[in-house]
Amino acid sequence: PQIGCKKKCCKGLFENPDHTRQVISLGLIDAENNKTYLFDASPDMGKQMKRLTQYEKNSEKEIVDGIFLTHAHIGHYTGLMFLGKEAMDAKNTPVYVMPRMKEFLTNNGPWNQLVTRKNLILNEMESGKVIQLSNGIQVTPFLVPHRDEFSETVGYKIIGANKSALFIPDIDKWEKWEKDIIEEIAKVDYAFLDATFYSGKELNNRDISEIPHPFVIESMEKFKDLSKEEKSKIIFIHFNHTNPLLQEGSQAQQKLKSAGFNIATELESFQL
Repeated sequence: PQIGCKKKCCKGLFENPDHTRQVISLGLIDAENNKTYLFDASPDMGKQMKRLTQYEKNSEKEIVDGIFLTHAHIGHYTGLMFLGKEAMDAKNTPVYVMPRMKEFLTNNGPWNQLVTRKNLILNEMESGKVIQLSNGIQVTPFLVPHRDEFSETVGYKIIGANKSALFIPDIDKWEKWEKDIIEEIAKVDYAFLDATFYSGKELNNRDISEIPHPFVIESMEKFKDLSKEEKSKIIFIHFNHTNPLLQEGSQAQQKLKSAGFNIATELESFQL
């Protein structure tokens, strides 16, 4: 349940929480080299990292081989606290960050303690510059417009041996981006896209203009003329607790699926 929420979506969850729901993150498994990578350090990072490192069959490592951060909003980086002195006290965990994100973590407590104690090692990225993780895996960050109070925001393009994917958990609106999202979808095999809010109606107690995202109904309208094959690439992610797409069998779910789009689920895997 969401703190302070009195809406139908959270009714009963304070007494009977659904532990299967976790904050969005993406895992990348390099099976050939027995390595794993995590995209975003969510507050649920402990459970998510445990699941991910279990795929390293020839290793007993409990920490991934790298963490790629998108931006400095609480659901996307605060899991780093579990690498620190008060929790695991990890050693030299590689964390990939953009310049402003690096500055934020280096100059603000408690995060700078993780840096000074070398619980993590910050690897600075550049928008559009390829990071070669192995012979078969490339990761490229790219800037997207978002509420950048503390850091810039990036999405990622991940290229595997056979297929590729976009990962854009947060963006203000598709129209604000200098790139054409339809053209970017055409270049990949999977597109994991921001679906925070289904529509503006679900958050009637907040000024939604202060927390912009592409409404799902806007995205479906934008992508309505795509071919069946192109629509099937799109996997909607990053749902707010108010989003009716979280409700199994809801009208919103049925409408989205009948239009040819997909909804991400926990532990779903995709071959690259």
